[in-house]
Amino acid sequence: MTTVADLLPTGAEVPIGLLGPVALAAGLVGLDVVSVPQAMISRPIVGAVVGGTLLGEPLAGLVCGVALECLALESLPVGASRYNEWGSASVVAGAVAAVGATEAHLPAVGALTLAVVIGILAAWLGGWTMVRHRRLIARVARPQLERISAGDRRAVIGLQTFGIAADFLRGGLLGALLFLPGYLLAGAVDQRWMFREDLSRAVVATAVAAVAAAAVWKDFHAISGTRRLFLASLAIGTAVVFLRV
Repeated sequence: MTTVADLLPTGAEVPIGLLGPVALAAGLVGLDVVSVPQAMISRPIVGAVVGGTLLGEPLAGLVCGVALECLALESLPVGASRYNEWGSASVVAGAVAAVGATEAHLPAVGALTLAVVIGILAAWLGGWTMVRHRRLIARVARPQLERISAGDRRAVIGLQTFGIAADFLRGGLLGALLFLPGYLLAGAVDQRWMFREDLSRAVVATAVAAVAAAAVWKDFHAISGTRRLFLASLAIGTAVVFLRV
């Protein structure tokens, strides 16, 4: 019977040296989702580039980030609702996509497919951990409600510092734990990939584009002015592409 160990490339080494940087980046980018600074660096198209850059392949990370960005359009982080956490997930996925990048610095088709799958899994797990993180903050805050309500500076700052530190640790651990198997499997999956590269890339692109189109279509009917902004952005983006060509 084939085991996971049998799928790994012969002599595959655990990337201990990369675990720290990936975990640090995943923790920092994950903070942007809710805690601080909420500057949009947790968007997949940014986080995946960070992950790819850590492995020396920012373009491979960007390609993966574009795919994940299409999927992330479906979810809208609002209040205390449950949603996928794409920040830390994108860093991991971008790093996995960079494993075994081609000479053109694009992600290998097997690694890209695996990276998208890992990104989806990591985003779902990240959303689950965020719920647990909120419950942890609530437990820590409950004994200090009177002091917080009274505006006690030390209580407020202490709770906020604890929340940020716990959120950073959450994202960092998630990144390190998922990057390790992703890194080891990416090369093996690409070596054993049996489908045509053009067909495989088309399937991935079509799947993520369908999700993005559905999300945008809902926004067209729910948010005033979305159609005009979409058409304007499409026109500007198209013009930039043609001008660069």
